[in-house]
Amino acid sequence: MGFIEMTINFSVESRSSDSPARTGTLELENGMFETPIFMPVGTRATVKSLSPEELKKCGTGILLANTYHLYLRPGADVVAEAGGLHEFMNWSRPILTDSGGFQVFSLSDMNEVTEDGVQFQSHLDGSKHFITPEKSVEIQKKLGADIIMAFDECVSYPADREYVEKSLNRTLRWAERSLKAAEDLQDHQHIFGIVQGGTYPDLRKKSARRTRKLDFPGYAIGGLSVGEENKLMYQMLDVTVPELPSKKPRYLMGVGTPRDLIEGVKRGVDMFDCVLPTRLARHGSLYTSRGRINITNAAFKKDFNPPDKDCSCYVCRNYSSAYLRHLIKRNELYGLRLASYHNLYFFLDLMRKLRYNIRRDTLDDFVESFYSGWAEE
Repeated sequence: MGFIEMTINFSVESRSSDSPARTGTLELENGMFETPIFMPVGTRATVKSLSPEELKKCGTGILLANTYHLYLRPGADVVAEAGGLHEFMNWSRPILTDSGGFQVFSLSDMNEVTEDGVQFQSHLDGSKHFITPEKSVEIQKKLGADIIMAFDECVSYPADREYVEKSLNRTLRWAERSLKAAEDLQDHQHIFGIVQGGTYPDLRKKSARRTRKLDFPGYAIGGLSVGEENKLMYQMLDVTVPELPSKKPRYLMGVGTPRDLIEGVKRGVDMFDCVLPTRLARHGSLYTSRGRINITNAAFKKDFNPPDKDCSCYVCRNYSSAYLRHLIKRNELYGLRLASYHNLYFFLDLMRKLRYNIRRDTLDDFVESFYSGWAEE
């Protein structure tokens, strides 16, 4: 049992007979969405190049904003004065904020980890900052997201076992402090605990079991997709997910490719986020039903067909590959917007198809069909 009673309105509605895959609904004050779900990443309170209206049109039920970046600029107090992230960015549906831990360790030129917290230098101007579990929660309170995350340390890969164990024990203590700091959360906010443990199965189990005992409203799996092979990531999910409560949402952080989403869903994960669809779109890389393509290739110069004939998104219904190639080759902003919209639609539509086939108990057939025509690039 945790320090305080925290409940979240999550229900599992159907399960696959061939795997732990499941569908559900998560109801928050700012809206309800179906799971499994993909969350577009709006790092600085915006999903690059897309408006809130476009995000809704392509099916976004919840999006992610980044605590580290918003803490540095414009500052949590500014966002709070604006009425919180929902008002600040004109987004009426749910928002999740990460703890800022990943960016503290990956973007800072210098950081020093202590039992109390982490001292780091801003990647923007070199200014020094100190974030504790309590401060991370306080920042997220001010941002006003529906789901906030406990402060954790995300270790690099590969990492020494001794350090990983030391780190996860500290993350467990930080989880207790984060939960305590969340006692006076706003009524609509819920805090998730984060499981660490690197790529060591026994440490993953230990972290999951100890975090579960704190009785968070939901649980995230962190520290994966940080350079390890996909096979190893899936092995870590195989040992971690069964240790998490079946009646609470499970969130795999920072993942991933369409294949990663499918494999995560098959293992019982409910929520995902990743910058990949919009980041690759800005370089002309599009996800299609036949795999990933680079629309800037010469082969598309006179291709007047849609980028994906099996896609029903706004882009594929109105524009040709040749036009999209022309825009992106010329660095036209509209091209980046169209590519980003298409990729996000592809990811969100993939999740819709996964939910549909789990409900029909035809998930294995769908996955086999998807993989048969899919190439990574």
